[in-house]
Amino acid sequence: MEATERTTYGILAQFDGPDKLIEAAAKMRDKGFKQWDVHSPYPIHGMDGAMGEERSRLGLMVAAMALLGGLGILYFTYWTSAVDYRFIISGKPYFSYIAYIPIFFAVCVLLSAFTAVFGMLGLVNSKFHHPVFYSDNFAKVTDDGFFVSVLAEDPSFDKVQTKTFLEEIGGTNVEYLEGDD
Repeated sequence: MEATERTTYGILAQFDGPDKLIEAAAKMRDKGFKQWDVHSPYPIHGMDGAMGEERSRLGLMVAAMALLGGLGILYFTYWTSAVDYRFIISGKPYFSYIAYIPIFFAVCVLLSAFTAVFGMLGLVNSKFHHPVFYSDNFAKVTDDGFFVSVLAEDPSFDKVQTKTFLEEIGGTNVEYLEGDD
């Protein structure tokens, strides 16, 4: 029987709660790790700061697209009603902006939603499979598990030293994320 070679994709460590996870994230950041992440069943206030994450550009992108879309649809409705097809209805002015508020709102919401979805996918470099799914223990993350994962691609990753470091900062159930090639 031939042994299959298993590739190490990273290390996963479990922590006792959100407070311990925030402390671990700060220590991971201070140690200089780059390719790592935290996993919890719910968002934890202050985690972005503990991880050293910058403020996301997504909100700015969404606001800009909503504004551009809104102004674009206002210009389009102005052009169609006051320039291209001038038609007086009941003595109203050619461009009665009040009539176009619903379409303005709808276009702003539509472009905001598309920008939020596709912008998020573009900014996070989405992957459809993550090495943490090699761990059976990781199934707890949707209920009561708090985890830190470090990818082997990290420049600071060393199989033995990283595992020791995760244990020193309070990690339990530390395991290698290994898969078959």
